[in-house]
Amino acid sequence: MNTSSKKVAAGMAGFASVLWLGLTAAVAANQRRLVFNPTIIPEVNSPRSSGHRTRPIVLRAKDGTRLCGWLMTPRVPGPRPAVLYFGGRSEEVSWVVRDAGNLFPNMTVLALNYRGYGNSHGIPDETLLIEDGCTLFDWLAALGQVDARRIAVVGRSLGSGVAVQVAKERAAHSVVLITPYDSILAIAKRKFRAMPIEYMLRHRFESIKHAPSLKVPTYVLRAESDDIVPHSHTDQLCEKLANLILDDIVPGSDHMNIPYLEATQSRIAGFLTQRFSAPLKTPELLQTVA
Repeated sequence: MNTSSKKVAAGMAGFASVLWLGLTAAVAANQRRLVFNPTIIPEVNSPRSSGHRTRPIVLRAKDGTRLCGWLMTPRVPGPRPAVLYFGGRSEEVSWVVRDAGNLFPNMTVLALNYRGYGNSHGIPDETLLIEDGCTLFDWLAALGQVDARRIAVVGRSLGSGVAVQVAKERAAHSVVLITPYDSILAIAKRKFRAMPIEYMLRHRFESIKHAPSLKVPTYVLRAESDDIVPHSHTDQLCEKLANLILDDIVPGSDHMNIPYLEATQSRIAGFLTQRFSAPLKTPELLQTVA
């Protein structure tokens, strides 16, 4: 190789290095946008549940941040089982109110938007979302007419990572995970193969690390066609879940439409209704089983 060729090669290598460093810096600087995509505009205006009494609600996080959403209570009296719902990366949760009659019949439902989503204040952050989720669980458990022993946690996509961690920290009765993943870190490493993403990504949502500690009955629903969370990432999670009861693929579904489909909603309603109607295990029985 002559001197001129060496200079060209060195120049190209230098340019590639600068480009790689620039891309790495850009990913690091914009990692919050890669994980969260706050949606402000409501999916459903003035949402109402046909099967519940519905009211808008504002709760305060531990740091005082306003979290806004809806509380839906069954029309039938008496202590009822309850559901705490966590949405996806780009999801504003008003649609849950509209569909709650099909999804969560005869159950109290709490669906609040994450920080920065909908009318909620603040900036989304993994640690704060988990803390908020635990605060919401505690608030729901203390609510009159809720059976605190029967609270399910439901999470979709990004929210599956929130649901797993909240259910690990609180006495959830059961868990439903819609298009869940092993970790956001693993998906990011798959997408940005040439970058040291493990040193850059702060919001990792590593559900696979928490899955073995999740002892309550868990239901996984996958999209038939999912280009956001490939099945291989769900496989990794399912292998680690301590009490996986069902692992379903919803026909005709993709990552975006799966929660709206009748097939998905009837499956979730059936699973939760069955689990909530089962007798609670007494402490003595739990010790025997252990």
